[in-house]
Amino acid sequence: MAKREQARADAAFARGDIGVDGASTEETKDVAEVEKGQAREQLLRGRAYLGRELLTWMLWRSESGDALVELEGTGVNVLFMGRIILRGVAGDVTELSAKGTLAPYSEQVKHALDKGLLVAQARIRFTHGEKEYEATIDSEFLDIRAAKLPALMSEEEDDQLSERLFLTEQLSAMVDALVNDFLKVRVGKTWSKQVVPAMKEWMRGDEQGADALSKAARARGREARAPRH
Repeated sequence: MAKREQARADAAFARGDIGVDGASTEETKDVAEVEKGQAREQLLRGRAYLGRELLTWMLWRSESGDALVELEGTGVNVLFMGRIILRGVAGDVTELSAKGTLAPYSEQVKHALDKGLLVAQARIRFTHGEKEYEATIDSEFLDIRAAKLPALMSEEEDDQLSERLFLTEQLSAMVDALVNDFLKVRVGKTWSKQVVPAMKEWMRGDEQGADALSKAARARGREARAPRH
């Protein structure tokens, strides 16, 4: 019976009927039912399901080492590092914490993601040109915690304050750019048909298939960001 249910779930993923964490992606025409479903999701997922999907998507995208977005004409690279917290709404395990230099990219974390958990909090390094920033990002409100800014170049105290404020704004701008890029993908036609299956393959260790689909997703993302004439 369990094998039959797993086969049905796999088929649903292949059709794009359910999302990364097993929740349905099918749109309902009844507005009242849609609102009711959204309210239930927000309750069950602590109003953070989009934030969790964002961080999970970023984790998947970041493993390639390529820039995820551009800010002021310069690519932003993302690296998950150290401690990562995963959370879900069902199953035997609803929260998992992993620590270690490469813990976010470990097989254990990918296996937990495949079972329905999503990234709820993570320590992330953002590289923008020659500058490196670090911050802990929480999915509920996309809070930036315990940020570590690049070394200051200014010597005067007033100039250092202005520089620190500028660097803080740059970090926020990078997070905003990633959020905007994710939302374009999330509401697009490729999310359920291509992106989710590619992420599931990556979680299950099918690197060849996931790499091919992730490259296609990156290409579509570049096309979406290109200016239209």
